[in-house]
Amino acid sequence: METKDGFLVINKEKGCTSHDCVKQIRKLINTKRVGHTGTLDPQVTGTLPIAIGSATRFIQYLPQGKTYIGQIKLGIRTNTDDIHGEIINKKDWPKISDEKLDQYFNKFRGVVKQIPPKVSSVHVNGERAYKKSFKNEDFELAPREVKIDELDLIKWDKINGIIEIKIKCSAGTYIRSIARDLGITLNSEGCLLDLKRISACGFNEQNSIKISDIEKGKKNAKKFIIPTISALSHISTFVLNKEEEINFWQTGRAIEVDIHSLKESKTFDYKKPIKVIDKSKKLLGIGFFNKDQTSINPKLVLNAK
Repeated sequence: METKDGFLVINKEKGCTSHDCVKQIRKLINTKRVGHTGTLDPQVTGTLPIAIGSATRFIQYLPQGKTYIGQIKLGIRTNTDDIHGEIINKKDWPKISDEKLDQYFNKFRGVVKQIPPKVSSVHVNGERAYKKSFKNEDFELAPREVKIDELDLIKWDKINGIIEIKIKCSAGTYIRSIARDLGITLNSEGCLLDLKRISACGFNEQNSIKISDIEKGKKNAKKFIIPTISALSHISTFVLNKEEEINFWQTGRAIEVDIHSLKESKTFDYKKPIKVIDKSKKLLGIGFFNKDQTSINPKLVLNAK
């Protein structure tokens, strides 16, 4: 059976790296062209979209937001900013109300700057930060701007100092940094106790499948592959009706458009990518309007089949 191109949403289990998942999927569905849409730490579980075949070329055009359910342990600071690291300080935490705690959350909502954990994949002078950290090198990481769209309190266990949150954020956000910094904001310490990603890049856990279920033969991975065009539903669509236009497109040439007719449509944002399809709804690629809005220039062209 020929492998379909598209996205397979893996429900990653604890202890497995994102790259491990990619290697396992390559073997299970017998194809080499497989890639993930963004790493999850080994101890983090949940939604990990995997691109298969030509879908790997569309990863950058997926929605970038991610949603997590996490637990923060107050009173403890570790060298990794999560519970699995070496404890470097302990401190009491305040027994404040849910309402007061939510007010402290305001510091972390919206566009904020955060310093990534030293045990992270951020590059420092051409080397990953975690590698420098493991060699006990002394270095500093610069703050990075991220966006926290939602930060909601699920449960506040005052006795054990455990805060459960739901957080919707931009790509590149470190929940471990939020745990660490929230502890400091509360005049205590903090580290990430547990984390599960429930959505990523437009996919959610309801559409996910465990690799262990595939390995045991409980589920057929190919039946769970989401077509690439379905994953791009957030992008405006332009239809090529003429064979000549399709030939032009597939040879990388710009497609002239009637700007006056396009202005009647409110579905286009001329500064954003457009998915190009034929009249049978077959995906042909991604394009952008030129500055004069008189043509669509191919940016990503799928080979004719």
